[in-house]
Amino acid sequence: MAAARRYDPERRQRIIDAAIRVVGAKGLAGLSHRSVAAEADVPLGSTTYHFKTLDELMVAALRQANEGFAKVVAARGTFQDPGLDLADELAGLLGEWLAGERMGVELEYELYLAALRRPALRPVAAEWCRELAEVIAVRTDPVTARALVALMDGICLQVLLTDGEYDAGYAREMLGRLIP
Repeated sequence: MAAARRYDPERRQRIIDAAIRVVGAKGLAGLSHRSVAAEADVPLGSTTYHFKTLDELMVAALRQANEGFAKVVAARGTFQDPGLDLADELAGLLGEWLAGERMGVELEYELYLAALRRPALRPVAAEWCRELAEVIAVRTDPVTARALVALMDGICLQVLLTDGEYDAGYAREMLGRLIP
């Protein structure tokens, strides 16, 4: 007699969480259905059932990682206020995000940059840029908003790649130079 199928509504989410932990610990090179199954403590078939390809799994992980920055943006909730200094707000936002769990920020950028080689990730990376630019465009024009997102990405990458300290004053000054 076959074993009864176990009802496990959280399994898909546990697999995504495990994929994020695997990438955080081993990088993208360490990501496989097998490594994720072991980390999630699920049968290998569960990972391939929920995510036919690694690209599908990476898309889900990138979407979840993007939610971390979105939560920081939403928590501030001040972009609607025209009285606030936009450059100062954006510099503060970057500071909050970079002051959080470093592994989470690194993971998000690792998945984000994986889109260079994995076309399936590009729409999710573009979605993140577009959504952030839309939030910022409430306070400036769409072209400037896109430039601000690009500058913020550059500042974050420099901090991550050089193990440098985030300099809020520098970020504020550079962001201010782009704002009309």
